Amino acid sequence: MSLPKEKKVAFEAARNKIIGVDRQRLGIGTLSEKSVHAILKHYMEPDEDRHEVPVENFVADIYSDGAIIEIQTKQFYRMRDKLKTFLPLYPVTVVYPIPREKWLVWIDPETGELAERRKSPLKGNLYTIFPELYRIKMFLKDPNLKFRLVLMDMEEYKLLNGYGKDKKKRADKFDRIPTELVEEVEINCIQDYMQFVPYDLEEPFTVKNFAKAAHISVALAQPAVHILAYVGMIEKVGKKGNAHLYRTVEL
Repeated sequence: MSLPKEKKVAFEAARNKIIGVDRQRLGIGTLSEKSVHAILKHYMEPDEDRHEVPVENFVADIYSDGAIIEIQTKQFYRMRDKLKTFLPLYPVTVVYPIPREKWLVWIDPETGELAERRKSPLKGNLYTIFPELYRIKMFLKDPNLKFRLVLMDMEEYKLLNGYGKDKKKRADKFDRIPTELVEEVEINCIQDYMQFVPYDLEEPFTVKNFAKAAHISVALAQPAVHILAYVGMIEKVGKKGNAHLYRTVEL
């Protein structure tokens, strides 16, 4: 499904505001850290007066018309205290960026020279949110909690300051720069989790069956199946050997 033109335009406007059209000419040193976070904040809410607003002894990324938006690139467990405070009082939308395709660019930390960018063989997908959801699963059934998954292509800049001959092992990440908005998926209610159950998944199914149908690893399918069962979209119906069997729940 292609995104509406106005979303693409709004995303590009936010990107240009943070990065600038002349990013490459000005040089890597002009980039702010956490560009993904900054760009998404301006994309979700162009009015900067609504950014970084003190709310209930915390600072909300965006506070507008009585609702809160939090942009979280990883480590959802860090939001637990905020969610515990915010959710009884405000609707909260957590925005989660996911790199679909990624190009790596290495930077010489001494000269600032950039190596030619290379496409990463790894490709992101929507299921990467599930290990993060597991860390805040105690809040997932709260009707005030919503999620917005933003799939985008991006460039990742890393410093050549690691170990080994090529200095790439355990090297520091410098920044990630979104290049294109690809897709947005929303979880606005419990029933929306059903969109993550592959339509051609035969029942009953195991975690391995789920992984194959969703085209993801078993390691990623495990938290996905766990969360889908926790929110009541699927249920255990028995075992096949040592593997649990599941089926979807009639809504």
